[in-house]
Amino acid sequence: MDSDLAVPLHAVSVTGVVFKDDGRLLVIKRADDGTWVPPGGLLETDEAVERGVVREVFEETGVTVRPVRLTGVYKNISLRTISIAFLCRAETGEPSVSDEAVDVRWMTPKEADAVLPPLRALRVRDALDPNGPFVRSY
Repeated sequence: MDSDLAVPLHAVSVTGVVFKDDGRLLVIKRADDGTWVPPGGLLETDEAVERGVVREVFEETGVTVRPVRLTGVYKNISLRTISIAFLCRAETGEPSVSDEAVDVRWMTPKEADAVLPPLRALRVRDALDPNGPFVRSY
């Protein structure tokens, strides 16, 4: 077997764009770099994509979600990552900090747009746009 084939070409992650009935968005302040982002993370190799987003959101925030629909696929060319984003509805649980999130808050889309890095804010705007899902590379 060619040794190049053993090395993954991309990491695959999931992003949960989680909304409550009042329209607010769940965001975390990452423990590693202090940025505000929608919750998400790496997909396990033996895990279904929808199950992965449910797991990642719960691990980072303590909130159980239900994926509603796929909203986008995002490829970061320089980091060799692909993120699969879902619009999710909050089901149960109260936001709490975790090893990966030093702060967890519900924000309006406008508040979130002001604090999220531009490419993460794009994922939120895409989730709100009924014309998706979107496929983007950057």
